[in-house]
Amino acid sequence: MPNFIVIKEDTLHTWGHASRYLFDMVLIRVKSHCTEFRSTSCLPCTEGTFMNQPTGQTLCDPCTRCDAGSGLKIKTSCTTTSDTVCEPLEGFYCFDSAEDGCMSVQRHTLCRPGQYIRQYALTDTECSDCSAGTYSDGTFPSCRPHTHTGTVSTDAQCEQSWTGMVAGIVSGNFLNFLIGTAAFLFYRFRLKKGCLNRGMILNVDHKKCF
Repeated sequence: MPNFIVIKEDTLHTWGHASRYLFDMVLIRVKSHCTEFRSTSCLPCTEGTFMNQPTGQTLCDPCTRCDAGSGLKIKTSCTTTSDTVCEPLEGFYCFDSAEDGCMSVQRHTLCRPGQYIRQYALTDTECSDCSAGTYSDGTFPSCRPHTHTGTVSTDAQCEQSWTGMVAGIVSGNFLNFLIGTAAFLFYRFRLKKGCLNRGMILNVDHKKCF
């Protein structure tokens, strides 16, 4: 009659009608079942497989994969005696839990502009409205104070306007400088040419020929 055997500290104990063994409390799979003429032969699970309870299976179960593309990451790695435990990636929450882990997730709901993320709850995001004088684009963990003026979803535009005005003033002054320099050089060239035509030399300080 087939028996399930627990092997621990070199002591054999009969335990029911299964063909799975425990050696020093490590579960192993069945290589060949016992008969009336021979005992059951067992092997440990290979890497990437596990067995977490006694059965008569000849193959261990494949380890669960925590797929990052599905919003999961590894919480506890798989061993030969326990399956992988998965947990949600940041920005996701567990939709279908199993024991200590998570089997499937959903992405956290985004807060609307004018709201901040109060907390990432176990179920979904909890959002709250910004108070007067503050703003958030929906991704901030708290509302931020306005620089000067603005809306609940955007900061003040004053700084941008001031920057543009300063840039315009600088550009205008530089252009005037270039025009003035060009006019002065042209005037000086004409004056020098006139002196040379009369066989004279230009006095730069007094701007006269002598």
